[in-house]
Amino acid sequence: MFRRDPEARSGARILTMGKENPMSPKEAGLTYEISLFRPDDAEGIARLFRAVYGEDYPIKVFYDPPALTRANQEGDYYSIVARSKSGEVIGVVHLFRSAPCRSVYEWGVGLVLKEWRRMGVSTALAKYMGEEVVPRFGMHTVFGEAVTNHLTMQKMMPEYGYVATALEIGLMPGEAFAGEGVTAGRVTTLLGFRCYRDEPQTVYLPAVYEEALRFMYSDVTRERRFREADQPIPSESVCDAKMTVFDFAKVARIGFYQAGSDFAEQLGNLEAQAAERGVVVLQVWVKLTSPWIGHVVDILREKGYFLGGPLPRWFDDDGLLMQKLLCPPYFDSIKLFSDRARRILEFTKADWERASRV
Repeated sequence: MFRRDPEARSGARILTMGKENPMSPKEAGLTYEISLFRPDDAEGIARLFRAVYGEDYPIKVFYDPPALTRANQEGDYYSIVARSKSGEVIGVVHLFRSAPCRSVYEWGVGLVLKEWRRMGVSTALAKYMGEEVVPRFGMHTVFGEAVTNHLTMQKMMPEYGYVATALEIGLMPGEAFAGEGVTAGRVTTLLGFRCYRDEPQTVYLPAVYEEALRFMYSDVTRERRFREADQPIPSESVCDAKMTVFDFAKVARIGFYQAGSDFAEQLGNLEAQAAERGVVVLQVWVKLTSPWIGHVVDILREKGYFLGGPLPRWFDDDGLLMQKLLCPPYFDSIKLFSDRARRILEFTKADWERASRV
């Protein structure tokens, strides 16, 4: 569908629309270049976000060219940019840090100017990301959050080697997708991971989730030894936790870098802080490499949390997502592409039903 121009400079790819994409005569022969971010792209990215979202996109770094330039220089963001022949930024996708481990990057925040949609720009950006950017910077794990109000991103994930492992129920407010016809109160996302460089780990499976987790781990990695999580929490251990609240989404994410004997107390304190800020979705990340993770999960279940799924290399060690809703789950609005994703939903929904009775 596309050709690579042998004269593309600095690792950039110059792409020409092929005959497989029907287009009007006016569109015929349109070309665009894809490469990693350049400082003079920052203003164009800001214009692109304004063209698509107005001033309403919740991550404000994309409206701040100096801040986005610094983020690219420091490696917190890598912007992969599509430009028209005239140099206009017509599409972008990002790799960015959102997990506790700094070598794990999220694939997301992709958008294309309306006039350039259905021309393969998103596919070309994703291909460049996987073939050029990830190898260049040595990221060991990349994941994506595919929304479930449509199937586009879900269909792309297996094509690029990403395997679904977890569901984040009700993660995003529906009004964030008002332009896409979303009528549900909140939108669920499907987590997919690709481990480019994996390391062997011993993973401890809480007995109550053994069947579900063995399924969710299937096809993700062969570098795991599974053991039963049957040890008590060490009495002298203490928690090391960090909470981030996303006010626009009413979501709190609590990462336990260590879950100690004060876990229930610390969790309660953080939940109280989240409640003061109007949070309706709570996510907790804990390490599956802790032999006492079974007891930690028991505490979470007693407090109304339910299963999300495993998070490969999340802390560098593997993590486990547990979640709690103070709002409806809107299960009927979830659209899933694969049988694998639908099976994950079965596990998640059954555990939510159990948690809703707590």
